[in-house]
Amino acid sequence: MKALFVLLALAASIVGASAQYDPCAVPGYLLFGDSALERASAAVQKNKTLKVAVIGTTSSMLPGPDGANIAYPTRLEAALKRRLPGVNISVVTFAKPRQTAAEMSKTLDKLLVDEKPNLVIWQTGTFDALRGVDPEEFRSTIAVGVDKAQAAGADVILVNMQYSPRTDSMIAVGGYSDNMRWVAREREVPLFDRMAVMRHWYDTGAIDLYAATKDMGIAKKVHDCIGRALATLIIDAAQLEALETKAAQ
Repeated sequence: MKALFVLLALAASIVGASAQYDPCAVPGYLLFGDSALERASAAVQKNKTLKVAVIGTTSSMLPGPDGANIAYPTRLEAALKRRLPGVNISVVTFAKPRQTAAEMSKTLDKLLVDEKPNLVIWQTGTFDALRGVDPEEFRSTIAVGVDKAQAAGADVILVNMQYSPRTDSMIAVGGYSDNMRWVAREREVPLFDRMAVMRHWYDTGAIDLYAATKDMGIAKKVHDCIGRALATLIIDAAQLEALETKAAQ
């Protein structure tokens, strides 16, 4: 009888753990930092609005007629709306293939005037590495872009390269990732370390990134997880936990 009780208790604990398992989970040390999103916070607190502009390349998109609806910018908007229901939230995307940071900087100039975002999410680095852009030039471009966005009244989150076990040893992205981290620290802006986050999902077996390039279902999951993780980072860095708690009550 005692053995049966132990087995039942073990089975219950396994079921409970399975129910709580979240493949999108990210360790806090990869997600949270000391950099605050003060401009985004002010927009939410004062006007109950948050406009986010995403600049990126093809890794900010997914192919197909429904690709835009399942890529991480749209999933980010959905996650923010779900967690901050009293806030008017919009996410606009400016993603084009094969763009360097310098080319994106020109897009940044225009969108700051046309869209007037409270927050810019800037995903870059991979194509600069493929093109062999000088890492110091890359760093300078990012730094100037952050300065321009902040002067225009927008916060910035930098997003580095995605991790793929298929190409990890083929593209030398280390110097570009390090320079993005350096700019983030110097300008006191958050860095969403997408490369480390995706590496964590792969190493823990949460997401099979080998299959992500061929399986649209897995690619969709990756983008949903990135959107959710970015939403968590934004809520934390903009100190919006009180609004989220109030909405949940």
